[in-house]
Amino acid sequence: MLDDLLATLRVITLPTRTNFRGVTFREVALMQGPQGWGEFSPFLEYDDNECRPWLASAIEAATVARPRRYRDAIAVNGIIPELNDKKEIESLMRTYAGAKTFKVKVGRNLNEDVIRVARVFSNAPKASIRVDVNGLWSVDEALTHLYAYYEEIGPLEYVEQPCATVEELRELKSKIKIPLRIAADEIIRKAADPCTVDLTGAADIVMLKVAPLGGINRSLQLAAHHKLPIVVSSALESVVGISHGLKLAAHLPELKYACGLATGALMAEDLGHIPITNGAMSVGTYEPDLERLERFKVSDERLEWWRNRVTEVWNLRGAR
Repeated sequence: MLDDLLATLRVITLPTRTNFRGVTFREVALMQGPQGWGEFSPFLEYDDNECRPWLASAIEAATVARPRRYRDAIAVNGIIPELNDKKEIESLMRTYAGAKTFKVKVGRNLNEDVIRVARVFSNAPKASIRVDVNGLWSVDEALTHLYAYYEEIGPLEYVEQPCATVEELRELKSKIKIPLRIAADEIIRKAADPCTVDLTGAADIVMLKVAPLGGINRSLQLAAHHKLPIVVSSALESVVGISHGLKLAAHLPELKYACGLATGALMAEDLGHIPITNGAMSVGTYEPDLERLERFKVSDERLEWWRNRVTEVWNLRGAR
């Protein structure tokens, strides 16, 4: 199988619109199989072991047929990176046509974060607002910051990964005196075995990202195991990876919250386009545009680097 996948390997570089947590471009490896295209796009600094589920997800996407789905369109949230320019925020919010939910990246500077959240709220006062911290706060910092948001805009829909560990999240929930839902991301996604993470008293929602968790089937198993509401999110993939996130969301029996799958708006260029209509994206198979595959292809040296990376990760996962 490895030789077949390597024979179809295409690698491209896509620029982002903004500096998103230090990312200004995405190198993406694509491979084609009997079920279509799969995407292998772990961040460049990830070691081989952390890349293993990403490769498993890409192989599944290219080779495994999907079961029936429960819905054909997925409500999505707009995502606001660490911007504070009023016009930039307003311009970006307009790209999320009809979105009723916005996720705001925060965590590094309280004053700037509060201004950013307030600007999003002022532009969409009827929208649900959620914030994503990526585990940057201590418990005391989380208490201070969350009370500040509450005083500025009222209750958040939820806060995503405010602290780094399960124990800190549990402590935060026991101490805070305002309405609060916590969504678990990194403590699931980066765990050696996500099924062994005990979320009791620590989280109310589970974030699922197809590629870092090893594919759609593995993500569905995690959802069934944890028995909490699910939000499907992206890992800043191309249109190919996003399409598999939409398929995961479509296969979940229950989907209470808008999903974080509109990150295509953060890309200056992509391999295709999944439109947002009335705040939702349609589920389907989105093929990469062949002209763009050619236009954004990497150098022969970078292609060889990715071929070697795929081979090393394949060997690590014990595939034959």
